[in-house]
Amino acid sequence: MLCRINDFKYKDVVNAQGVRLGFVGDVELDTQNAALTAIVIYGKYRLFGLFGREEDTVIPWENIEVIGEDTILVNAPSKGKHRRRS
Repeated sequence: MLCRINDFKYKDVVNAQGVRLGFVGDVELDTQNAALTAIVIYGKYRLFGLFGREEDTVIPWENIEVIGEDTILVNAPSKGKHRRRS
């Protein structure tokens, strides 16, 4: 299956326990090796965005099990590696 990076934004991310983590908001690329290294799920808005967002969830490429038409199945806990938005 061929997929463009923009197509990832519309895919729902679910972990192996069946917990929905959210939609892919961004991807991380290694430009030296021309490889996709991780997907990023943006944190949820706090109080309609007035207080910013929660931390982003970064899921390394190694933790992605299956990429389907509408869903990405990952082997990650419901709270993965987090980072602040820059």
